[in-house]
Parts: sequence; structure tokens; C-alpha cells
Amino acid sequence: MQERAKATRRSLLEAAAQLFAEQGYTATSVNDISARSGRTSGAVYFHYTGKEGIAVAVVEDRFATWPQLAERYGDEAVPPLERLVALSYDIAHALARDPVTRAGARLWTERTVIKAPVPGPFALWTTATTRLLAQARLAGHVNEGVRPARAARALVPAFFGLCTLAEALEDTTVLDDRLTDWWHLTLPSLRPQPSPEAPGQAGGDTRGTSLAPAWPRPILSRPLARP
Repeated sequence: MQERAKATRRSLLEAAAQLFAEQGYTATSVNDISARSGRTSGAVYFHYTGKEGIAVAVVEDRFATWPQLAERYGDEAVPPLERLVALSYDIAHALARDPVTRAGARLWTERTVIKAPVPGPFALWTTATTRLLAQARLAGHVNEGVRPARAARALVPAFFGLCTLAEALEDTTVLDDRLTDWWHLTLPSLRPQPSPEAPGQAGGDTRGTSLAPAWPRPILSRPLARP
């Protein structure tokens, strides 16, 4: 019975996510979810207490909790900046291709019409970015002047804005290219800057750059080539 209930909940959530992603929250009814899932309307009210409940569950399932963070974020064998870049591609791909993640993103933008608190997507992603930047700075891969928490609060909204506008103005097929361009612009501002060349010192001081991670790396979904 427990497995059957889980299967029912999952089928309802996935059917609702598809509809929310396609037509939005307001245009989707409980009867629509019932018809798409092959379950009764009563099942929606039993498992999710109505449309508001299932909408919040969709957001929480992928968009607010970012299960993609776990696999990439925890691999200590990979330099932290590489993990940060890899995470960004994973999340961008989910926003472009995964129906539940896409539905969560659309529902969050429509949160003012949902009569229930809708969790935001930024908390865990910002925390992960802050920690990865702090680790990178400790390893000498990030400029000492970069403040990880402040940088994360700027990077994360910029990343989501890039994903949203790239899809709205073009389409999801260009997202990898736009994200690669964004990282080419962003990474130089994070990396250590070479010291000014001392008088009579040929070639300058390369301290602070030798530890910067080399690109491309196999872990990247879309490799960053050196310009």
C-alpha cells in the first residue's frame, strides 16, 4: 500500500509539473491534473490538499532543493572552481530540459497567484556557491579580495537571469554557448591577478595565476576553452 501511495503521488506530481510548465498555474485545474495522470481528482486532494499543495511540491521536488548539487558539490577531488562551473551547467540543463525543474521555475515566477508560500530557488545554490568560492580562495584559485558570500549573492541571480533571458529571447539550444560566454567574462574577475612587474624583472610575477585551474576539464558539460 505504501509503494502504491508513493507511485500515485509521483504520477500526480509529474502530471502537474508537465501542465504547469506548458500552460502555467492559473490555466491548470485539478481536473486537468487528474486527466493527465489517470488518477481521480480525489487523489489530488488526498495526497496534496489541492492545486496549491501540488504546486508547492513541484517547486520543492527539484527547483528549490537542487538534487543536482549533491553529486557535483561533494567531490573533493575536483578543484572547487571546476565544481562551481560544472554545477552551473547541470542546473542550466535541468532548467532547459527537465519538466519538473521547468515547472518549478515557472511556478516560482507566478508565485503571487498561488495561495501558499512558494520556496525560493536561491538559498541552497547560493550556499553552495559561497562555500566553493571560499574553498577556492583558500586554495589560491580566487583573488583574496573576493568575498565569497557577496560574490555568490551576485553570481547566482546573474546566472538565473542569463538562463531565463537566453530562453526567452532565443531558445534553450543556445544556453550552453551563452553560459560559456558568461563564464569567460566572469572567471577572470574571480581569479588571482598577477602582481605588477617589478623594475628590471622580465616577464613579471606570475604568482597567483599558476594555481588557477586549467581548462578544459572533462567534468564540464560544455568545456570552457581558453580564449
